[in-house]
Amino acid sequence: MTSTLDSHVPTVPTGDPTGLGRRGTGADHLDLLEAHAIFVLREVAAECERPVLLFSGGKDSAVLLRLAEKAFAPGRLPFPVLHVDTGHNFPEVLAFRDQRMAELGEELLVASVQAAIDDGRVPDPGPEGSRNRLQSAVLLEAIARHRFDACFGGGRRDEDKARAKERVVSLRDALGQWDPKRQRPELWHLYWGRVLPGEHLRAFPLSDWTELDVWRYIDREQLDLPSLYYAHRRRVVERDGMLLAVSEHVSPRRGEVERVETVRFRTVGDATCTGAVRSDASSASEIVAEVAASTVSERGATRADDRVSDSAMEDRKREGYF
Repeated sequence: MTSTLDSHVPTVPTGDPTGLGRRGTGADHLDLLEAHAIFVLREVAAECERPVLLFSGGKDSAVLLRLAEKAFAPGRLPFPVLHVDTGHNFPEVLAFRDQRMAELGEELLVASVQAAIDDGRVPDPGPEGSRNRLQSAVLLEAIARHRFDACFGGGRRDEDKARAKERVVSLRDALGQWDPKRQRPELWHLYWGRVLPGEHLRAFPLSDWTELDVWRYIDREQLDLPSLYYAHRRRVVERDGMLLAVSEHVSPRRGEVERVETVRFRTVGDATCTGAVRSDASSASEIVAEVAASTVSERGATRADDRVSDSAMEDRKREGYF
């Protein structure tokens, strides 16, 4: 795959909706990130026979879906959308997922962790156990069943040091495993899309984006998101230094005190291990300011499964995780 990045730079609108201070009529930082992401989406879709877009309902996948819309407009997406449903999702996220699919009229595939548990294909971690790790096996089953040869994901390199090792177009072997030593060089935005039977690619168009870039883009594009990303009142308990939302999946344990606080979520995942942060930011522009001042990544601050060990994310990626 060869890059013609400059040819994909969008026309810069008048004004400065992002507050970044465009210089004259040239493209700004967000325009360049958008152009490269669209290039990756188009190139992988052209090179691969059966790609799929992974959609969790979170902010990164919402941005990825908007970029895919732009990449293939005015036509429909040339691939389906897949959600790996843990069964422990926040209801706001599922509602947002269904809303976006209805608006776009795109095909949604759902790979259910609960169904895999019921069938005995993966172990049951218990009513309050995290199901994030179980997503790997369920995703690999879906890839094999539908014969997907490429999966678009919303992973970013700034999220975790294991993801910092990730290529934009990353090779997975016949077992769905990731080996950082087998990844292909990507000099000058040259990507190699060939895979052998049983192998597949993971493509990450948002690789070079940061959390701040994502929120500036959300602000600029006026993207809809699940309401839990913005400040709201919610029942929470403090556990292991995190604020977990009280729900059918999380109940106060002995010694824990349930209380109502004003919080928002920086990332969304399995409700049993995804924490909220105290915040009064109720708009994208306010969150831009908040994230710009933050010194802790969203996953490091609010995802319990990423705090188990320094190699937690890398171990899961080697097993086939997103």
